[in-house]
Amino acid sequence: MTATIKECLELQLLEMEMLLSMFPNKEDIIFNDVNSVSLIRKYVEGIDQALPPSIEFTVIVKTDDHKVKTEMHVFLPHSYPTKEPQLFVRSDTMDKQEHNVLNKSLSSYINSLDRGDLCIMNAIQWLKDNLSSYIQTAKHSTELESNLEKPGTFYRMWIYSHHIYRQELRKKILDCAKRLDLTGFCLTGKPGVICVEGDKEHCEEFWRDIRYPNWKHISCKHSESVEATGLLDNLRLFSSFEELTFAAHGDYGLRNDYHMDLGQFFEYLKQHQSEHIFQILFGIEVKS
Repeated sequence: MTATIKECLELQLLEMEMLLSMFPNKEDIIFNDVNSVSLIRKYVEGIDQALPPSIEFTVIVKTDDHKVKTEMHVFLPHSYPTKEPQLFVRSDTMDKQEHNVLNKSLSSYINSLDRGDLCIMNAIQWLKDNLSSYIQTAKHSTELESNLEKPGTFYRMWIYSHHIYRQELRKKILDCAKRLDLTGFCLTGKPGVICVEGDKEHCEEFWRDIRYPNWKHISCKHSESVEATGLLDNLRLFSSFEELTFAAHGDYGLRNDYHMDLGQFFEYLKQHQSEHIFQILFGIEVKS
């Protein structure tokens, strides 16, 4: 018999209690929404009728010798554990190839477990046991590749979202762009627009990171790629990465009423030699 959403959420609360006792330090478990667990508890207890947000958090996992540290990003659908969780691991000590191999192996391990059983604790233990074997497996080939003189690929992505409001999401976008040395902007409000430019692999990593795990109303509307023979910085249209707000009407505190001013946004694009993108994003042709 399939478990109800309420029964699934009760199991999630049980697992979160075990996780918090296993990781008592606040810096070891970071919630995307600090209220998500308490809101689920209110729903389970019948205090709130509205379906609460899903639990999404990052847990810091270290090998037993504490030499290797990694972040495991966790998203629990409402129907977990009858439906598998979404997990993604990243570490500063791993390269792109090692990340891909590790995450595929973790996914295979999760798929091998019985649905209906809680599995985040199992995933953490599996990661602790296997993490070291995935580190630096491609170090030699990476060093050889870095010694080859080959032109870099400059990339620019134009990303459209139905809206961008949440403070923690906006911070994630800014932090990610800064970490990957990308320039461009994030236009908050409704709709939302993101532009990132820089090294192609860094842009693609940014795209993977910000849309994980379940940002439904977002798409890359357009991308531009140039094989650079010189410095990538010479191709940038933006000098930094900034957050923009062009409020046309509505109250910023009321999510559904905050819309951006398309006219101001068009002028901003024009200042950065990008007015052609306006029609691609919105399907509206504007004559200068």
